[in-house]
Amino acid sequence: MTAPLTPPPPPHEQSSQNAWQPPAAGYVAPVAHDAAWDGTYGQDGPGMKTEVREAAVVTVVVAVAGALLGVLWWWLAPHVPLVGDVVDKSWVVYLSDSEGEQAIGVDGTFTLLAVAFGAVSALGVFLWRRRGGVPLAVALGFGGLLGSLLAWKLGVWLGPSQDVIAHAEQVGKGVTFSAPLKLGAKGALLAWSLAALVVHLGLTALFGPRDPEPYQEHGGLPKDPYGAPMA
Repeated sequence: MTAPLTPPPPPHEQSSQNAWQPPAAGYVAPVAHDAAWDGTYGQDGPGMKTEVREAAVVTVVVAVAGALLGVLWWWLAPHVPLVGDVVDKSWVVYLSDSEGEQAIGVDGTFTLLAVAFGAVSALGVFLWRRRGGVPLAVALGFGGLLGSLLAWKLGVWLGPSQDVIAHAEQVGKGVTFSAPLKLGAKGALLAWSLAALVVHLGLTALFGPRDPEPYQEHGGLPKDPYGAPMA
């Protein structure tokens, strides 16, 4: 005769290894926002329609400021001296100082003024909106180009007469007079736009708003079952 086998424990009973244990000290139950993050940051910026309207205003204001640049260019640019003479009963005009650098100074004055206007316009736009964005960048670039074109045309119009022969006849033979204001380096027309974009980009990168980190906005890093942050 064999000994009876020990019957297995009832299925509803749990072994001592699987029995419920009290939570460890410092345990923090995870909350809903720790368990899942929906990936949204909220609305970024005032909306495309508002940005386009603001960009249009920036374009107009920057372009109109080109009138001041034109006046300053006409006022500060060095004068290129010319002199007239009569050869075979015909008037000819030539440079009074063939080795002078006044013509280079005219281009340099326009470029330096345009860079200064670009930096000031970028600073003004940043202080107004305190953020970046494609519409504002396009407005600064396009408005700076329009302002430079306006400054160029206005400075030439304010400067000496474009008809140098008539001017030479008016002042007389051998009398020095100023040449028309002329922008030889047409690349200077881009100085305003480039300076504005660079300065605005730098200000936005240094002092502009930062997008919140996803875990910072939703309660920090996710935690393990014992409350320790998970990297």
